[in-house]
Amino acid sequence: MNRIVSRPDTLDLDSPGRRDYLVALEHDSIWGDHLIPLTVFVGPEAQPDQGLVAFGSNHGNEYEGPVALKHLLREIELDQVRGRIILVPVLNPSAFHAGTRESADDGVNLNRAFVDGAGTTASLAGITHRIAAFVRQHIWPRVHVVIDLHSGGDVARFSPCASFHPLDDPEQSRVIEQTARWFGTPLIMIYQNQTPGLLPSEAERYGKITVGTELGWGRAVLAEGVRYGRQGVLAAAIHHNQLHGEIEPIAHHRDGTQRKVAMVDRECFTVAPFAGHYEPLLECGANVRQGDVVGLLHDFDHIDTEPWPATAGIDGIVVAQAWVAPIHRGQHIVVVGREC
Repeated sequence: MNRIVSRPDTLDLDSPGRRDYLVALEHDSIWGDHLIPLTVFVGPEAQPDQGLVAFGSNHGNEYEGPVALKHLLREIELDQVRGRIILVPVLNPSAFHAGTRESADDGVNLNRAFVDGAGTTASLAGITHRIAAFVRQHIWPRVHVVIDLHSGGDVARFSPCASFHPLDDPEQSRVIEQTARWFGTPLIMIYQNQTPGLLPSEAERYGKITVGTELGWGRAVLAEGVRYGRQGVLAAAIHHNQLHGEIEPIAHHRDGTQRKVAMVDRECFTVAPFAGHYEPLLECGANVRQGDVVGLLHDFDHIDTEPWPATAGIDGIVVAQAWVAPIHRGQHIVVVGREC
């Protein structure tokens, strides 16, 4: 397959058919471009402001999303497409090719870059903020469903989940939760919305049906996570009238064993008081009571001291724990969600 190298202003995201692009954004330091793979399918029922977009590699060291979307590029048949489906397996090529959370070129975290002036002011003109501007200018106007496929990378090991934020609009929240459940993950997570510049937060503010995920960890590819990601994107495309077909629920959705948890207050997060090495004692997904010891933080500079107990701040379910053993002071090393 020959992909068309195209500047954002020359993309055709509206005409019927399938087109495979490499979206070219000017490189910051060499004569060249960052190339973002993007495939668009447009069917006969496409509406100007309706469609689904699914992103992989918002962070560059999270791989279940890119793998799931790469599979879907080959699986989706154009004659089954009703509306508009946009797949972007690698939204952040600089970070992806470096295997890092942030861009290797400007050091910016793309999932913190959706801020005022991104890509349009001199102080926010690096590649990461220009990717955010590209999404704002060319993707948001054409879609009403947004899927942002994440994993824990080196930051955290998760019980796989589909996620969204607390919302003021009860109908938007209902439809988003319904969409999230079709991923089949063991947890449905409602998480705090205080972090500035998140891609899903912006999409939610625009009223879009927005689902994030945590599908793996450790810069690996979790087969189960790929399955959840593929299922969730296909189900969203079918249920939101962008793709013909039927789909059966899988895993915890099929079995009725999904649990919904909220981690929206500070008590959910256990903070490391010193730099050390973390030893988990419980698995993610475990039920805990407030004060239960979930893991131990070791100080090897003071080899004879007792390890510090990392305890659950609330009654609930262990959603995530630190993945790599070396821990920064102030890092969230245990996250417990309150079942709701």
